[in-house]
Amino acid sequence: MGLVAAELERHGIATVAIQLLRFVAERLRPPRALCVPYPHGYPLGAPGDPARQHAVIAAALALLEDGTVAAPAIRDYREAG
Repeated sequence: MGLVAAELERHGIATVAIQLLRFVAERLRPPRALCVPYPHGYPLGAPGDPARQHAVIAAALALLEDGTVAAPAIRDYREAG
């Protein structure tokens, strides 16, 4: 996914990858990645938990909104509470 994101960025399309494995993001160095602590197959958390899923998406989009984030940027998702 990081390679696709980099190519999209070269064409002017901003991207954020939601990444399950931090070491993969560190190796591929996508323009922006949010590393989440969830099991494989559940990048937004458990099914049936829309509040958590929205929080993950909001955190990913915040990487796009923050003009101070220089690519490549890898951030860890921290759950509130």
